Amino acid sequence: MIGQQHEASGAHFAFTDRWGGVSAAPYEELNLGGAVGDDSAAVRTNRELAAKSLGLDPAAVVWMNQVHGRDVAVVDGPWSSGEVPAVDAVVTTRRGLALAVLTADCTPVLLADPVAGVTGAAHAGRPGLVAGVVPAVVEAMLELGAEPARIRARTGPSVCGRCYEVPEAMRAAVAEVVPEAWSTTSWGTPAVDVAAGVTAQLARHGVRIDASSPVCTLESTDHFSYRRDRTTGRLASYVWCGDAPGPVAGMKAEL
Repeated sequence: MIGQQHEASGAHFAFTDRWGGVSAAPYEELNLGGAVGDDSAAVRTNRELAAKSLGLDPAAVVWMNQVHGRDVAVVDGPWSSGEVPAVDAVVTTRRGLALAVLTADCTPVLLADPVAGVTGAAHAGRPGLVAGVVPAVVEAMLELGAEPARIRARTGPSVCGRCYEVPEAMRAAVAEVVPEAWSTTSWGTPAVDVAAGVTAQLARHGVRIDASSPVCTLESTDHFSYRRDRTTGRLASYVWCGDAPGPVAGMKAEL
């Protein structure tokens, strides 16, 4: 199912869970990732189902080849060559163009300045957080006319800081760059809170998070989690500026 939140300002955000698609186990059901071993026809069908449920053209959604880096691409439509470049953030000034992020524990970062008509999306895992993908996508939006105080920001379902266990040395290395990401698991071992780190990095650029998803992907069996299942599907988070799609029966709101 698609969880969607409409904004009166003209910024729109949507997040999927794992249900309502056609993929078979272990990718059941709404796997939207095309590079995880799932049947490609099933992924295409799932992407069509998700887009149409949002009132979007399935052929006009911008996807990324995510590699845990900080590179940002400025786009005005889907990749014309058919080859999706290796980037972890995209920005656009085209109203109505939806940008999508694939995740299965990493933090999807969705940004929109409805006044300027500038939209951005970033894939922030632990490596991307440290590399600076969040500052990079904000800076790219500002170059296109966005203003920090106007940017509406959301983060989607991701593994929480109480569950993302890492070695002590890794926690220290992340916290050296983003202190706010330092965390401890609920069972008392070192951890990283990527979503908290994202929030802090945005704040340092003058961008305030409107809402963060309360869903921990590792804890929720309604969501894909790589850390829990290894071989699994991918969730999608969407952002666009423009006229809101019409209401769709059976959709549930999710923040």
